[in-house]
Amino acid sequence: MLRRNVPKTLGMGLMLVFALHFLLMFYAKGILQKLVLGDLQKKLYLPPSEQNGTVMERLSHLEVDLLHLRERMKLAMKQPKDVGDTLARVKDEEHPVQNAVQAKARGFFKQKPNKLLFPNSQLFKQWGWDLPEAEQKEAEDLFQKFGYNVYLSDQLPLDRTIPDTRDYRCLRKRYPSQLPSLSVILIFVDEALSVIQRAITSVINRTPPPLLKEIILVDDFSSNGELKAYLDEKIKLYNQKAPGLLKIIRHTERKGLAAARNTGREVATADVVAILDAHVEVNVGWAEPILARIQEDRTVIVSPVFDNILFDTFKLKKYGLAADGFNWELWCRYDSLPQAWLDLHDVTAPVKSPSIMGILAANRLFLGEIGSVDSGMLTYGGENVELSLRVWQCGGSIEVLPCSRIAHLERHHKPYSLDLSVPLKRNALRVAEIWMDEYKHMVYMAWNVPLQDEVPGTHNSSRHTSGVRFIFIILSLQMKKLKHRVERKLFKNSGIDFGDISSRMALRKKLNCKTFDWYLKNVYPVLKPINSIVGYGRMKNPLDESVCLDQGAIPGNSPIMYHCHQYSPQNVYYHLTGEFYVGPLIAERNTDDRCLTDPGKEEKPTLEPCSKAVKYRLHIHWDFKQGRAVINRATKRCLEMKRDTSGGYVLVLQTCTTQVWTIQYTVGNWGSN
Repeated sequence: MLRRNVPKTLGMGLMLVFALHFLLMFYAKGILQKLVLGDLQKKLYLPPSEQNGTVMERLSHLEVDLLHLRERMKLAMKQPKDVGDTLARVKDEEHPVQNAVQAKARGFFKQKPNKLLFPNSQLFKQWGWDLPEAEQKEAEDLFQKFGYNVYLSDQLPLDRTIPDTRDYRCLRKRYPSQLPSLSVILIFVDEALSVIQRAITSVINRTPPPLLKEIILVDDFSSNGELKAYLDEKIKLYNQKAPGLLKIIRHTERKGLAAARNTGREVATADVVAILDAHVEVNVGWAEPILARIQEDRTVIVSPVFDNILFDTFKLKKYGLAADGFNWELWCRYDSLPQAWLDLHDVTAPVKSPSIMGILAANRLFLGEIGSVDSGMLTYGGENVELSLRVWQCGGSIEVLPCSRIAHLERHHKPYSLDLSVPLKRNALRVAEIWMDEYKHMVYMAWNVPLQDEVPGTHNSSRHTSGVRFIFIILSLQMKKLKHRVERKLFKNSGIDFGDISSRMALRKKLNCKTFDWYLKNVYPVLKPINSIVGYGRMKNPLDESVCLDQGAIPGNSPIMYHCHQYSPQNVYYHLTGEFYVGPLIAERNTDDRCLTDPGKEEKPTLEPCSKAVKYRLHIHWDFKQGRAVINRATKRCLEMKRDTSGGYVLVLQTCTTQVWTIQYTVGNWGSN
């Protein structure tokens, strides 16, 4: 029977190839986009229950399909040209298979490889080598505009499947039948439309309908045209299926991430709010762990576990479970899991976390009670740490939930703000001023911002009169009463305007919040405050003040002299105990800063983790005063610089000459005598 049908099978196969080839002639004009391929997709798809049928049965269906196809091709030939032009740009959310058919067809009939127009672009490192040149140009333009592969995103189905990255033990978890209602808030500014739609679709498809009360879109003053009327039309389509499910609020000016999150929370009406970026795809079972945990404890702020959607290929990369933390610059980072959690031997248990990464869920009313997100935080950065400190210090807690997972699309670059260092620095100082008490100097030093740790007029000097000394005594006695007013004076020379913090200080007092010292000891003991730093900033030699001491290449342990800039590789911290830290200020209990060393024999200085330098008896203690030589206490050699053969400067250790050094900022009176 099979042999008798082989010629028939081959014949129908050839007919199908010929038909597809003929369709390609019309693809450029888009004439058949909805007339033919849409129906063909539906007919070619076989549900799992039918996948055990024979090849011959499938080809019999195809034979009938080809007859219908011939009739539709005749009809298409009669369509006017402008119909094809209108349909050519229609996106394929209704027909996800259509893109695959067209892409395979283009590749099948390609005659020769295309020239790669952007060999240095990060977009084309793993993707897009076979694209025609015109499409490469389009893809690169979109990449530069958005920071991720919008060209590919527009081709992907909105309801695509992503891998379930939960531990298998999460699938055994059972949650209460009655759970709180959920408002999902999606924040965006100039996002790609297909990315927003995919986020919406994932929330709708992977959240139980009885739990999902609303999806609120907050547009922080986008300029992207397709996010106006075209997005409104898409929202109407969603709401036809579920009336009132989607809402959109548009800012009339750019207000920043914190204010946008507050806007969404204020509009929300459900018991629980999940505040997400609009460039996410929630995974299966993401909502139930969140709602169940907040139902147990209304004062807990929870975070899902993040996976990464790669900016170029849109493939999902699974991330391991970790606690969310930050450094003294208030940059986010992943920390090791706490020992207390490991001792539970339950991979589904919530993880106590010092901070959150920004995406969060909370009881709506409790979030309002503790002050929501600080709207005084500008643009981007630090608002998550501010909220985290406030939650912990004011009676709440933060947890990461292992069984709730969300895939987050991380941009290669953020085109809407090319230099985030300004708002990040400003926001970090605002957090320090409100919440970090006597430890705020660590943030100033980490950001290399000048501080003044004495009230003007109270420093010791031979010109002090007895009356001034009396005033100093009175100020000392009244220090607690004047604390906050004085602190504003201490840092008045920083040059950074961190905004009015009076209302946030009043909130802290109203909520009877704990101190940052309590937070360090009970929540985040990994952070290590340092009180021995007396000089910090750029380190220069008057021989040439255009170059600064620099940590050099990483990996590597050779400090260099390099053209002065404002970034952390040129941060230098001198301790009263004699150590020089060079590079970003780490100040963690489990990780060393890098100490400047004199190895004792070699001509060149090195940078080594301080504990390692002590272990191997490298010499890390130096004598230094502002405008004086830098002399190693053990070897008596001086840190100096000399010309190399290229005309630049190199660091050397040698018998002291007349070279001296200056450091950018000093603490108090150190180095003044």
